[in-house]
Amino acid sequence: MSVENQSVINALVEGILGPEAAHAVLAALDIDPTLMAERGPAISRAAFAMAMNIALFHDLLERVPSGAAYVEDRLARGGKVVFDHGALRTVRLAQGPTGELPPGEEAFTRILAPLGYEMAAVYPLDRLRMTGRAYRHADLPEAIPQFFLSELHVDRFDPEFAEVAARVFGTSRDPLTAEAKAVLERYADGRPVSLAEAAAALPVIVAAFDRQHEPASIEDYELLLSRSHEAGWIATEGNAFNHATDRVADVAALAERLKVEDWPIKDRLEISRTGRVRQTALRADTVERLFAGDELRRVPGSFYEFISRDIDPETGGLDLAFDTGNATGIFAMTSAQGEGSA
Repeated sequence: MSVENQSVINALVEGILGPEAAHAVLAALDIDPTLMAERGPAISRAAFAMAMNIALFHDLLERVPSGAAYVEDRLARGGKVVFDHGALRTVRLAQGPTGELPPGEEAFTRILAPLGYEMAAVYPLDRLRMTGRAYRHADLPEAIPQFFLSELHVDRFDPEFAEVAARVFGTSRDPLTAEAKAVLERYADGRPVSLAEAAAALPVIVAAFDRQHEPASIEDYELLLSRSHEAGWIATEGNAFNHATDRVADVAALAERLKVEDWPIKDRLEISRTGRVRQTALRADTVERLFAGDELRRVPGSFYEFISRDIDPETGGLDLAFDTGNATGIFAMTSAQGEGSA
């Protein structure tokens, strides 16, 4: 794979997705020209982070037919997607690691921090017994998607829940190889990473955004679900993108159009306390998942979200913040009852 006349992001995305899928997803996304202009020979942390996000966005669309249909509709109307952020859910057991994974969000901060992400804010999600944290890229914060990384706190639940959570999530394996960790260490130390090294590490790192534990039994799943829709969701979907988000100019107008066209859109808009951040989402698509004992069941999968961000008068740039109330309302998209359970 040569970068002499090719954007390194093109090269990395083609390497992991193949030429046809890479062309389609790159054509759908409005990516900062600065990122697309990078030619190497070393691959910057910003370019690697963007390529990783593009691969994760593609994975989300593969799992969320309603999101893929929306993207097709947006392209047909002459638009492109501005990928604002992706969201992940993690589990922090009462003590120790989560199986072979580091506890809670640490399974992903070990990836995000070397790639240039910094924690921007903490969002207590007390109703959900979770904590959310926003991670923003230091180099191009408006252009590279943020991560909304949340932790489910098992120690805030009853002992029976904790026992089942340890049994289910304690089977997690660590997907990161020594070679992928070495590439992350090179980024953390500010040492150059070649295209060959980046291309080899990218699929391994993208694979971390998936379910790492063994299939749960139906009984264990139902107990987790009875206490927490989010725990039930993580039991089947793991650390896959919970949602990916399109930054649009007027989310209220978009939501009204989608309602009229009978899309499975959230009933109401979520508006931050500042009024500058407004969000809505399509309801989660249903997916078929295999449980222990080869039992199949249809459960809520991931979903596609929309956000509008106004200018923050204090900074003169986009308000890149999140909001606890917004997040709690959006999280309900993966419960069986939808937003009514929020």
